[in-house]
Amino acid sequence: MQRNFSDPRIASKFAGDRTWSLAAIIVLWLLYAFVFYEVKDYAGSSEVIWALAISGGLVILFNTAAILAMLFHLSDERDEIYGLDLHYLDLKQ
Repeated sequence: MQRNFSDPRIASKFAGDRTWSLAAIIVLWLLYAFVFYEVKDYAGSSEVIWALAISGGLVILFNTAAILAMLFHLSDERDEIYGLDLHYLDLKQ
């Protein structure tokens, strides 16, 4: 599969999406860590703490995997996806 990244606007839009996606992953992990830290003292037993840790870990793992899969898809199909966006933006002007 040959890629043609001739339009710098495509690279710019993809770079912005990649940056915001990675920032979202970092914020997600920080928020889950903060919430777990704040809630663990009220959880009661160690079994509840483990259940919270495992379930929260699975949620952030799957969310992280989904965001990374989206980035890989955007990277593979960037000309088609962003090219279509730019086409309609150009028509709008």
